[in-house]
Amino acid sequence: MIKAGIIGGAGYTAGELIRLLLNHQQVNVDFIFSTSNAGNKVFNVHQDLIGNTELEFTNQINPEVDVLFLCLGHGNSKAFLEQNSFSVNTKIIDLSNDFRLKADKQFQDKNFVYGLPELQKTNIQDAEYIANPGCFATAIQLALLPLAHANLITDDVHVNAVTGATGAGQSLSKTTHFTWRDNNFSYYKPFTHQHLGEINQTVEELQSNFNSEIFFMPNRGNFSRGIFATVYTNFEGNISKAKSLYENYYKDAAFTFVSDESIHLKQVVNTNKCLIHLHQHKNKLLITSIIDNLLKGASGQAIQNMNLMFGFDETQGLNLKANFF
Repeated sequence: MIKAGIIGGAGYTAGELIRLLLNHQQVNVDFIFSTSNAGNKVFNVHQDLIGNTELEFTNQINPEVDVLFLCLGHGNSKAFLEQNSFSVNTKIIDLSNDFRLKADKQFQDKNFVYGLPELQKTNIQDAEYIANPGCFATAIQLALLPLAHANLITDDVHVNAVTGATGAGQSLSKTTHFTWRDNNFSYYKPFTHQHLGEINQTVEELQSNFNSEIFFMPNRGNFSRGIFATVYTNFEGNISKAKSLYENYYKDAAFTFVSDESIHLKQVVNTNKCLIHLHQHKNKLLITSIIDNLLKGASGQAIQNMNLMFGFDETQGLNLKANFF
């Protein structure tokens, strides 16, 4: 049994993380750090957990925990680690974007490994510190990994992806209020979304001759959770070649599956799965990729990484069922 600590325990991703850890047979939640909620019962914030835990938020940390999850806003994880020390045996999984890019992976004496299991499972197993991928980045990279691995991205890549309201976090803004989001649809950060950095980084690492552009249009959907991404680019070959390429690449993946049928969000919401569907139109290959932004796009993937780091079964605590109806 390992002890886990959570920093920044009041947000959506932390809530999902707590739910998963409370049901993980190999983990004991040692503390949940939140200065704004210190002394409050966890179920007063994450109200579905009433009856599941009597844990309280705290403003104290245990530096000897086996694994530490950082669920802080982007830019805050570095500051927290600068101000707080942990045991050399404490493994750290950061859910912000602070350590995802090459320039940021080395921090103090810590070398953060990019935590996309379908990309580098062995490196994750040997890692002490993990930079958990972004939600959009996860869905889009899983759509592109087999092509990049085979050096088959020969032209620009066009991405249109829609995320649910939870992707914006708990803090209210003009575009997260129900009256604005309901029966509405909009784009934001066209071609400049922050997840492009890690997406390009991965593609360039896999395919050294990649010199095209990835054009990414992120959209806000009027649903709570999930990401639906459509990705298309030129492809030399038929659909059978493409399916074989993807099925072979993901044959040993614990949570990523290639579907022969068209896919929809209800298949993955409340699971750690990524589903992929391929369609060809003339010389264009269309890859559809869907995930739950809070699970495979955040907390579920963090647990998957933890399992790999500690030698647990990769799927432990993550055999979740979609709410299909």
